[in-house]
Amino acid sequence: MQAETALILPDESAASAFGARLGKCLRPGMVILLEGPLGAGKTHLARAAIRAICGASTEVPSPSFTLVQTYDGPECEIWHADLYRLTHLSEVDELGLDAAMGREIVLVEWPDRLGAAPQGAVTLRLSPEGEGRRLEISGATAGLLACLGLQ
Repeated sequence: MQAETALILPDESAASAFGARLGKCLRPGMVILLEGPLGAGKTHLARAAIRAICGASTEVPSPSFTLVQTYDGPECEIWHADLYRLTHLSEVDELGLDAAMGREIVLVEWPDRLGAAPQGAVTLRLSPEGEGRRLEISGATAGLLACLGLQ
């Protein structure tokens, strides 16, 4: 069963800590959709998750210009995509995301550019709230929420 929940990340360190917990909970085949306006912290959250999987010293640049960055994780590859600059759905096909989904860990910023959300994807929606961020999680299994310490 999928659940929805929300929490407040009061500052950057709280966002980093949540991203690290997320990284430790991710498994091959999982797709995480990161939504929110510019500057909401999507890349920050993805960076923390990737470093939790691949090591704290892993360089994790924003994929804003490369569109996709891949990392060798201990169990599978981690794909981090930023689709903000895409203008047409056909451009998504050229990135190879479909082949990675269901096999690798895939983190997608600006998932509205995908067209339809992939089946089983978890959506993390970030929005400014005071000095921090509100994080709404949808599509997560009870197991993922428990792993994240939210149940």
